[in-house]
Amino acid sequence: MKRHFPLLLRIFVAIILIQTLRFKFTAHPDSVFIFESLGMEPNGRIATGIIELITGVLLLIRKTAWAGALLSIGVLAGAIIAHLTVLGVEINNDAGLLFYTGVISFTMSCAIFYLHRKDIPLLKFFNQ
Repeated sequence: MKRHFPLLLRIFVAIILIQTLRFKFTAHPDSVFIFESLGMEPNGRIATGIIELITGVLLLIRKTAWAGALLSIGVLAGAIIAHLTVLGVEINNDAGLLFYTGVISFTMSCAIFYLHRKDIPLLKFFNQ
């Protein structure tokens, strides 16, 4: 289990990030509403989608999982802050699904980063 747990975490977060891309790249009304509310439509929506795609791929590769986790932490922190300051927890009667999914994914990304901290090249250099 110890060997498979980090992989399951990485797959779970990558799936969450990658499955939201269709909403961002197809200009789904909910996604457009969110980014209009933030004053970032359409460039912010598309840029966020590209970053999430890169993040998802990095998470799926073991050697770059730490970088994917770090990017994911940044993206999800931004999303959580946006929910708490501008958007609100509930968006378009979703009962907080986007917010809570973001919080869970953020927590898992922190765990992934911790579990893969030994793979960070700069830290390997200093530990020699």
